[in-house]
Amino acid sequence: ENIPKNSEDALLKAVANQPVSVAIDAGGMDMQFYSEGVFTGDCGTDLDHGVAAVGYGTTTDGTKYWIVKNSWGEEWGEKGYIRMKRGVSAKEGLCGIAMEASYPIKKSSTDPSSSDDWFSSK
Repeated sequence: ENIPKNSEDALLKAVANQPVSVAIDAGGMDMQFYSEGVFTGDCGTDLDHGVAAVGYGTTTDGTKYWIVKNSWGEEWGEKGYIRMKRGVSAKEGLCGIAMEASYPIKKSSTDPSSSDDWFSSK
């Protein structure tokens, strides 16, 4: 299921229910050398990396953030995760996090496209 583009509110509603696949601009040095804290670094919207938004929170000083699972191993960031600032002024979200988001949905067992026969007929 695709989440409406450029809507952190829609992304928030989806992440409240399950992990969401998102694309981000991860090409910048700030992202690549992130180690801890809420990321507010320099990045654009040239989407080049897939990650999973798995949660969200707010720091004690009121900074809102996304909890994002990366694939670069546990040595990167906060044991393989990054907290990215949420609620930024850009409609795309920080590093384009709200531009291309989606999550899987289960088809009903009566839907012909969910049966094994569907695969053999293609």
